[in-house]
Amino acid sequence: MPEQPPAINWRRNLAVLFIVQLLSTGGFSLIFPFLPLYVRELGSASGGSVEFWAGMVFSAQALTMMLASPIWGVVADRHGRKLMLERATIGGAVLLTAMGFVQNAEQLVILRAIQGAVSGVISASNALVAANTPRQHSGYALGMINMARWVGVAGGPLAGGLLGEAFGFRQSFWITGTLLGLAGLAVFFLVREEFTPVARAERPGFWAGYRALLTAPGMAPLYGMTFLRSLGISFITPILALYVLTLHRGESGATALTGAIIGAAALSSALSAVYLGRLGDRIGHERVLVISTLAAAALYLPQAFVTTPWQLLAMQALTGVAVGGLVPSVAALMNLWSPGGSQGATYGLENSVQAAARTVAPLIAAAVAAVVGYRSVFLGAAGVYVLILFLALAVARSARQRLATA
Repeated sequence: MPEQPPAINWRRNLAVLFIVQLLSTGGFSLIFPFLPLYVRELGSASGGSVEFWAGMVFSAQALTMMLASPIWGVVADRHGRKLMLERATIGGAVLLTAMGFVQNAEQLVILRAIQGAVSGVISASNALVAANTPRQHSGYALGMINMARWVGVAGGPLAGGLLGEAFGFRQSFWITGTLLGLAGLAVFFLVREEFTPVARAERPGFWAGYRALLTAPGMAPLYGMTFLRSLGISFITPILALYVLTLHRGESGATALTGAIIGAAALSSALSAVYLGRLGDRIGHERVLVISTLAAAALYLPQAFVTTPWQLLAMQALTGVAVGGLVPSVAALMNLWSPGGSQGATYGLENSVQAAARTVAPLIAAAVAAVVGYRSVFLGAAGVYVLILFLALAVARSARQRLATA
């Protein structure tokens, strides 16, 4: 059985981790609106298009995170989840600050690759919250953490867009590093973890542990949903700022508009995450998954046909409501269905799967945008959510089977 802390502690930890998640994701999100534009400003020492290096900046970080996250997940289960969150926040602070000093796109790609291997705040926070929260409150607690994540993602791009317009891009990286450093200090001084490691003789080996995790009933479709959800979101990331430029018909204010669009989607996700996470605790997370996925697929389709940035902003805000139901529901079901005491491995693998999607999605999207056009990327995202719907129905079947055999 997983270790359970005294009931008085989990709410206090949740409050602190809410702030930590808000600071860290807000800091990371500062750079999102202008990262492709920063690549264009830096230029390349070896040649290559802006679209190629914009895709590489996102994919390099995702590739190394995909490889490192399962390892960090096992380390978390053996040595503590708090330690992993400290590593992710402090390591990210140092690397993001350094990105403000790079001289070309190649240097930025290298630092982003190192960042992917070192950071991973979201998976570390999820593991710590899941391990220290009674399971009947999983949806609420993980919904709160994801609310903090989405609020940070909403506020960060808005601030980043304004800072990028007013002061330039480099300063935003230094602000990001500061916010991550503050988050790391909050984890070190304020978070308490009740952790009892499993005896060496009783814990499974690295591969055996992940094999047990993936073969647990219902877990494979959940990881499939995680991959496709990240693929759908990441599909539009490298071309969003460039798409806004074509809709806006001019560079003046385009960075701020991109930040507003990202922020609107994230804010609506934040508002829906807690409500839908708590609703899933009551009516079943699988039901929330099916409805949210159907809505997301329907809302992505018309974004390929918008004619102004404000139409795109409105559609992204509506899509955010649906996506806000996916994240806490999947995370809560993973916590409920995974083998006991494996929260680090569970969310480490989740982070790796998401990173795998982020590795391929920007490169595919950049290629599609270069050959067919930016609008086709949104059609592709809608198709991805149709595939997620089929997996959501499989998850719902697994939930019914579990209920029947309980």
